[in-house]
Amino acid sequence: MNTARIVVLVIALGAGGVAAYLASGFDNNPAPALPVAEKLPTVEVLVAKNDIQLGQAVKPDDLQWQAWPAATASSAFIRRDGRPDAQTQIAGSIARVPLMQGEPIREQKLVRAEGSGFMAAILPSGMRAVSTEISAETGAGGFILPNDRVDIILTRRLKNPDGNSDGPTGGNDLILSEVILANIRVLAIDQAPKEKDGQNAVLGKTVTLELRPDQVATLSAARQGGTLTLALRSIVDANAFEGTPEDQAVKRPGGVNVIRYGVQARQLTSQK
Repeated sequence: MNTARIVVLVIALGAGGVAAYLASGFDNNPAPALPVAEKLPTVEVLVAKNDIQLGQAVKPDDLQWQAWPAATASSAFIRRDGRPDAQTQIAGSIARVPLMQGEPIREQKLVRAEGSGFMAAILPSGMRAVSTEISAETGAGGFILPNDRVDIILTRRLKNPDGNSDGPTGGNDLILSEVILANIRVLAIDQAPKEKDGQNAVLGKTVTLELRPDQVATLSAARQGGTLTLALRSIVDANAFEGTPEDQAVKRPGGVNVIRYGVQARQLTSQK
């Protein structure tokens, strides 16, 4: 056997020996363990199993228990450890606002009807539901929908106190307009308390408004004194006033708009 073949054979045997040595466990150090994710503590809270619509009577099948991170579980949530029978206790309540699937249930968003009608159940405490007639001209062309916010404008026609006979109308009429109520929530159009099928307009004949007792008196008196018009508010303006009932009261500017012979002017009134 020549020298070259011997050299190749020795190298091959050496490489095989090194490979066998490494395979036999030369490096016996265990692989570093992967960090175990810390399991956050959870509690079971009651959530909506399906979408629950405004005014819908809640059934046990509409609710379910769901694990929720304990650190973010509000005290207003209904917990299973505190009220294990809540799923059946709440059955029969009426939703005062729409609830989305998976949303935690809060007592403030439900109300017990106890034999009362739907509208009485969804009215907030201290508020009243009052209806008044509207038309396409006085109801923003039908684009006012339930849960929109509106201003109510009273327009009156009065005899001209000046007795001036000049002008196209003979000087007999004054037209006065003023905002008597501001940022009022619309509860229903005719008998529809919610938007249906994504409709953009409702040409109704009656609108039901959510008012405080003092606002009910204002509206009732205004209906006898002239024509009422609803002015639709922007959703941005409406949300800016949702804080307290006092924010919904109109701040009278100390005057009314007077239209005489087609010319608008400002007539000051005394402040009380």
